[in-house]
Amino acid sequence: MDSALAIHRLHFAFTATFHYIFPQLTMGLALLIFVLKTLALRTGKAEYDQAAVFWTRIFSVNFALGVVTGIPMEFQFGTNWAGFSKAAGAVIGQTLAMEGVFSFFLESTFLGLLVYGRNRLSPGLHWFSSLMVFVGSWLSGFFIIATDAWMQHPVGFKLGPKGEILLDSFGTLLGNPWIYWQYAHNMTASVVTASFVMAALGAFYLLKGEHEAQGRLFVKTGVATGLVATLLMIFPTGDRQGKMATDFQPVTLAAMEGQFDTMRGAPIALVGQPDMERLELDNPINVPRALSFLTHQRWTAEVKGLKDFPREQWPDSIPLLYYSYHIMVGLGTVMLAVMAASALLWWRGMLFTHRTAMWALMLVFPFPYIATTFGWMTAELGRQPWLIYGLMRTAQGPSTSVSAGNGIFTLLGFMGLYALLALLFVFLVYREVERGPVEASAGVH
Repeated sequence: MDSALAIHRLHFAFTATFHYIFPQLTMGLALLIFVLKTLALRTGKAEYDQAAVFWTRIFSVNFALGVVTGIPMEFQFGTNWAGFSKAAGAVIGQTLAMEGVFSFFLESTFLGLLVYGRNRLSPGLHWFSSLMVFVGSWLSGFFIIATDAWMQHPVGFKLGPKGEILLDSFGTLLGNPWIYWQYAHNMTASVVTASFVMAALGAFYLLKGEHEAQGRLFVKTGVATGLVATLLMIFPTGDRQGKMATDFQPVTLAAMEGQFDTMRGAPIALVGQPDMERLELDNPINVPRALSFLTHQRWTAEVKGLKDFPREQWPDSIPLLYYSYHIMVGLGTVMLAVMAASALLWWRGMLFTHRTAMWALMLVFPFPYIATTFGWMTAELGRQPWLIYGLMRTAQGPSTSVSAGNGIFTLLGFMGLYALLALLFVFLVYREVERGPVEASAGVH
């Protein structure tokens, strides 16, 4: 880790991973709060409004931490990745600016009305505030995904006289085929996170025998949306995102799946360990021909293996990429099983009194966070060794005037500061959980 490039990569990976803890919940919660506010407006039942107020407070804490940890990431484009910013700023500057000017201000303005306007606005206008928070949150996600999608599959650009990358077509940039399945997959995953968090807190209240009416509402809402979102996260969004890799980054697909040899009727490895010396998977458990079918919809289709790609095109950390992808898929399967079992118990009228199910819902809430983290690792590690796929190598992107020592110094500073922010976050969320949903509702004026 004495390489400046390695330090810059680790620095950005740390800040991005920590930051995304917060928006992945707020984007999902924005939808669930809007659903609760809609039910409150249509039915007139106070329990829905109380739940919406409570989760708006949780949303606000996460939103604040997301802003604080997100701003340094954009500064890092200049401090740590000046080469990348100079080369591609004319393209990515468009989507990043739109995220800040349109999405962030829309979301933050109406969040203020949602938090402080409950007794000052009419029910219809307060509901409209929740809609705008949802729209702003998801629009923000779109512009960020559009930026990353362009790095994964660059379109709508031309090269300037000095080799700089210039925007040629804004419509083509936003019409990038990579965007839409990645966006759908990412936003569905955020709903999964919010659903599991909501169900987990409801289970916690039911196990403690506190706020039982709200606890049941949280569990019902979390299980209902969680089951649907988990299914959508796997198919079609996850499946089609994999198809994007098949079509545009076949070497990434081979590395993710541990497919070293080209073959027809390629199997999919459920487990196994990549051996980079012998270029094979150790102890694989395979499903015959499944990879060919999933990627090409034909059981006998040919899947190109890593050995048939030039070494300089291989992702530079194949074992980490392979394990990240398989952890994401494995946790997704577990989450689907938990939600399906919970839905079955709910249908049979046994869910809320089934202590094992309540414990399961409460304890698995970290799984979406872990799965999403490894999902993003899969996407970003898979793009390597390219910073902009096929256009710019990662080694060309960092700031040449920032040494490894400087990078380590600032990274340690960020780690210390973020540790304090994490403690503050836990304290604020703990305080809201202790107050409970009814008390949170009563405290809004």
